[in-house]
Amino acid sequence: MRTYLFFISLLITLCSYSQEKEEEQQLISKDTLPPGEKYGLRIGIDLSKLIRSTVDDNYTGVEIVGDYRFYKNLYIASEIGNESFTRDEENINVKGSGNYIRAGVDYNVYKNWYGMQNNIYVGLRYGFSTFDQTLNDYTIFTNTNYFGVNQITERIESKGLTAGWIEFIFGIKVETLKNLYLSANVSLKSLVNEERPNRFDNLYIPGFGRTNDFSSIGVGYGYSISYLIPFFKKKKGSKSPKKDKEPKEE
Repeated sequence: MRTYLFFISLLITLCSYSQEKEEEQQLISKDTLPPGEKYGLRIGIDLSKLIRSTVDDNYTGVEIVGDYRFYKNLYIASEIGNESFTRDEENINVKGSGNYIRAGVDYNVYKNWYGMQNNIYVGLRYGFSTFDQTLNDYTIFTNTNYFGVNQITERIESKGLTAGWIEFIFGIKVETLKNLYLSANVSLKSLVNEERPNRFDNLYIPGFGRTNDFSSIGVGYGYSISYLIPFFKKKKGSKSPKKDKEPKEE
């Protein structure tokens, strides 16, 4: 809950900062021609996974994020990462670890003010993960504890498993310094296929997250920092505003 509250506050802060920048840009002289819009590769790192790796002893992860603007409001986007998470619950202890990639397209629905290149976007991804699952120990359920707890500590390993999913993303990217962006996003995911290990189910899939028995739907979040490497600029098609006519002398 604290993580989601932090994420929501971060999203509000980014929106507020973007609004302040817009108000500043409106004070620029109307006689100035619109600047060229930058097209290039934006690449960075997911800060949420670095923070979680620091505060959560059961988790380690890193993710590289990137996108490339190829047409007006359309961006090719991708995330590549590695995760390892030990799901330690009352009756079972399972570790899932592996690599993943998500790739797709983002569409910027936000109309920027003069000189700005922020994004409020929706996106679609296909995710694919290759991972291992290790069942460290588990407890066999019984109706009575008369004979004590029957805990099995023999490790069971399954390697080379795969999974795929579709992911819908909503997020915001704000240029805080020249070419430097802070971003935050939330996502809704649906498993398409998964390989299950022998004798137990996947409880955590790298890139997708936690799984459960009653639904194939998952949720995720992220906040990252990235840098734009501009390749070229394109001028907007809009014409510059006309100067106000001077009053005629009588």
